[in-house]
Amino acid sequence: MAPAPVKKPRLKKPLPPSQGRGSPWRSFFGGPSFFSNLVTTVLIFLLLMSAYSFISGFMQPSNSIPLSQVAQDVKEGKIASIAVSGDALDIEYADGELKTSRKDPAAGLPETLATYGVTPVELAKVAITIQGQSGFEFWFLTLIPILLPLIFIGFLFWFITRQVRGAGMQAFTFGQSKARIIDPTDSAQRVTFSDVAGAREAKEELLEIVDFLRNPKKFLDIGARIPKGIILMGAPGTGKTLLARAVAGEAGVPFFSISGSEFVEMFVGVGASRVRDLFQVAKRAAPAIIFVDEIDAVGRVRGTGVGGGNDEREQTLNQILVEMDGFEPAEKVVVMAATNRPDVLDPALLRPGRFDRRVTIDLPDRRDREEILAIHARRSPLGPDVNLAVIAERTPGFSGAELYSLMNEGAILAARENRKEVTQYDLIRSIEKVMLGPERKSHLLSKKEKELTAYHEAGHALVSSVLPNADPVHKISIISRGRAAGYTLKLPFEDRKMQSRRQFLDDIAATLGGYAAEEMIFNDVSTGPSNDLAVITALARDMVARYGMSEKLGPISFGERQLGNEPYSEQVAAEIDAEVSRIIEEAKMRAKAVLQDNRAALDAIAKELIEKETIERDEFEKILITNGITPKKQEEEPAVVIAPGTAGGAITPAP
Repeated sequence: MAPAPVKKPRLKKPLPPSQGRGSPWRSFFGGPSFFSNLVTTVLIFLLLMSAYSFISGFMQPSNSIPLSQVAQDVKEGKIASIAVSGDALDIEYADGELKTSRKDPAAGLPETLATYGVTPVELAKVAITIQGQSGFEFWFLTLIPILLPLIFIGFLFWFITRQVRGAGMQAFTFGQSKARIIDPTDSAQRVTFSDVAGAREAKEELLEIVDFLRNPKKFLDIGARIPKGIILMGAPGTGKTLLARAVAGEAGVPFFSISGSEFVEMFVGVGASRVRDLFQVAKRAAPAIIFVDEIDAVGRVRGTGVGGGNDEREQTLNQILVEMDGFEPAEKVVVMAATNRPDVLDPALLRPGRFDRRVTIDLPDRRDREEILAIHARRSPLGPDVNLAVIAERTPGFSGAELYSLMNEGAILAARENRKEVTQYDLIRSIEKVMLGPERKSHLLSKKEKELTAYHEAGHALVSSVLPNADPVHKISIISRGRAAGYTLKLPFEDRKMQSRRQFLDDIAATLGGYAAEEMIFNDVSTGPSNDLAVITALARDMVARYGMSEKLGPISFGERQLGNEPYSEQVAAEIDAEVSRIIEEAKMRAKAVLQDNRAALDAIAKELIEKETIERDEFEKILITNGITPKKQEEEPAVVIAPGTAGGAITPAP
């Protein structure tokens, strides 16, 4: 494969002096955008005034006539009546036509018409009515020319001071905590232990906290002090945050949730101020729970220089330590935190009196996975063929978050095909989608590439089926998914927490089955096994340097060699490299021997893959039996997880 192009980092352009942190305009008016907003407002006002003046010129009534025409029509007897309202005249002609005009405001209508030669006799033939102007209308017309400019000036000053006030208020609230609060009476957000499946031991540990928050007097009367801090440790997606919310929901107390990264700001002291504010708010709401997610963002070991020597992070951690140690025995505030990297936390944070109780949340086992699937299946209508126990068996190593994603993907697949129920087939497809990604149906392989991929996956499957400590094959496919052009799915019948040296060696040989098949059949190798090689190299190095499984070097853990931290010499490093190479080479020879001894089975599997593209477990076992190979039984199953290759996915053992 061609190496991916390296993207050059884009450098940010330096700010001009007027936009710098020390600019007086930015500090007082909120930045240079203030002037652009001011100019825009003035221009809009002038434009509106011009438009009003322009439109008002065309808004004169079309039936308006001059006063001289009114006098002439009175003389000729055409006008029946005139209604006078201030200086406005509403004129009704004898033929029913209506027109308007205006007179001199300082003179009455008879005096005005007399100047145009209208005699009292002629005017007496016209019915004249005087309409009085209301008080509201009089004052409104009198004051609006004065009030309108004042209103506009007031709006302009409000707009100017709005930015200044916003900046000032932000400065006053800068040190306040940004914790999200879940009220115990909010049933829509309340979570209880009934909503959390699995993690039985963790829930038993946390039930003590619930009992203390519900009835603290029982503990205090006997002199017991409930742990002030509980730290939840586990892999990503195992439900640490959900368990913390469940404790608050069971106890019926307020839940203050905040991320560790929200404490750390550019300015020193802000994080410590937010810690103080958070604890003060929680004490006022006691009994309550403070939950700090990803606490390793702020609770790393001090004095190591990690994070560029950020003093703000260390000051924030110091404030957390002081606040937790300063609790009074009668205070009913419990601090919970979650991390998936407990090894980097400061020892002072984990000592008794602070986070003195550690709750480890493991990946769910088969029974736990079935319970988690049942909880996530509440919102989806399931078909009669759905068997969650089968889905739980086929998802070893899945976390709770991945199981949720699996159920969600199944519902999406059913909705995409306009069906009202989720079927077993939808969930089976979702397993592979969560593991490897969606099918790439547009990624068509050439005839040569298809044959090469088929033999590659057949090599994985055959070696895994023959070696006694490898895992049974559940499915083989040469349909592209995610980054893999094909994959071999190997799953155990039961979960195991440990693996032996023999299991590791057989897993390495099975992973090299694709590489050996390409080399044996085509007398060449492709870029397909690149991920397989990376996986087995890391595993072989762990066997030698971490697990002490090397016969030559013995039961020694050498640690990880990093810049500035070299726990062993160059000579030992060379010996480790030699042992890794030996383990991989021997595994390759074992894989090649299996393929040579069972060449007919290899060809049969590859041929079936080329024709059908996917082989399920039952079909695969029939091919094995036909070629004299006995499929594995349940008691032979070791525990593994799947790791797809670039062109051929192979299963790698769980460490």
